[in-house]
Amino acid sequence: MSKINVLIAGSTGYIGVQLTKILVNHKKVNIKYLCGSSSIGKKISYFDKSLSKYKLPKIIKFNKNLLLNVDVIFTALPNGETQKISKLLLKKNTLIDLSADFRLKKTSDFLKWYKIKHSASNMIKNSIYALPEIKRNKIKNKKIISCPGCYPTSILLPLIPLLKKRLISNNNIIIDSKSGYSGAGRGVHKKYIRKNLYESLSAYGIANHRHNSEIQQELDLCSGKKNNFHFTPHLTPMFRGILSTIYIDLIKGVTKNKINSVLNKYYKKEIFVSIAKPDTLLSTNDVINTNNCIISVCKSKHRRKLIILSVIDNLIKGGSGQAIQNMNILYNFKENEGLNA
Repeated sequence: MSKINVLIAGSTGYIGVQLTKILVNHKKVNIKYLCGSSSIGKKISYFDKSLSKYKLPKIIKFNKNLLLNVDVIFTALPNGETQKISKLLLKKNTLIDLSADFRLKKTSDFLKWYKIKHSASNMIKNSIYALPEIKRNKIKNKKIISCPGCYPTSILLPLIPLLKKRLISNNNIIIDSKSGYSGAGRGVHKKYIRKNLYESLSAYGIANHRHNSEIQQELDLCSGKKNNFHFTPHLTPMFRGILSTIYIDLIKGVTKNKINSVLNKYYKKEIFVSIAKPDTLLSTNDVINTNNCIISVCKSKHRRKLIILSVIDNLIKGGSGQAIQNMNILYNFKENEGLNA
C-alpha cells in the first residue's frame, strides 16, 4: 500500500506538534498539510526546532478543498471546531479527533459539560469513542475516530476490566490524578498567570472537570450500571506526564492477587499496556516520550481496599500517540508503526 496523505488541523499546539514529530517518522504516512490560524505562513519548526531537519509544508489556513487530497484528518482544535469539519468530510476521508467534540454520545451531555450546542449531532452515529485496547474491533466501522481525553485514558484502562468482571465495588471509587501543565494547552500560562506553574501544585476542576462526563459514560457502558466515583485533577510543576492514583473497594472474596491476575490476562497481548509487579511504585518518568501505560496494583492499609497506580505521557498515550495507534488499527498497519521511538 502506498503512503496515506494526512492533514493536521491545529498543528501548532502541544498535541499538534507532537503528532507531527511522530508522523514524520511513520513509514506509511505523508504529511500533506499543516493547518493553523494565527501561525499561517510559518514553518512548524518555529514551534519545535527538532523539526527543522524535515521537509514539511508551511502552515496554511484550513479550507474544504484540502480534503480532496487527504485520507486522514487529525484535528487538535478547540472544542466545537471539529464539528464544523465533520460536515465537510468526503467519502475517502477519515477524521481522527483529539478534541471532545465526539466523545459524548448525548448532545445534552455535551451542552452540559462544554457549554456548546453540538452543531453536528447527525454525525455522532458515525463516531466511536476510540480507546484502542477496549474498542479495537469497532474502530474500523466508523468515519470519525474520537480519541479519549488524557486523564480518562489513564483511568479507564485499569478500571474497565475490573468493573466488567464485577471484582470491585462500583461505589465510592476515588481518583486522584496529577498532570503536567502541557495538558492545559499552550494557553496555560495565560490561564494560570497568577500561579507559579514551575514551583507549585494546583488542584482544579473539583467535581466539575469536563472529563467526568466521558469517564462516567464509559464506566457505565462497560459495567451496565451507574458508577459512583470522585475525580480530582491537579496541575503539577512538570511539562508532561500523568499519574492517576485510584482507590477501590474490593468485592467480598477478591484479593490483590486476583486483581493483578485479571489485569495481566486482559492486557497480555497488548503492546502498549503493561502490568507491573504488585506494589511497584510508579513514576511518570517510566513512560515519558512513549505510548505506554503502566499499571500497578498496590496494597492498602485497609484489608478490603486497594490502590491502583496508572501512568501515561499525556501528549502521547493520552493524545497524539493514541490517535496514531487508532490510525494504525484502521489501516491495518502494524499497531506500533511510528510509535517505537
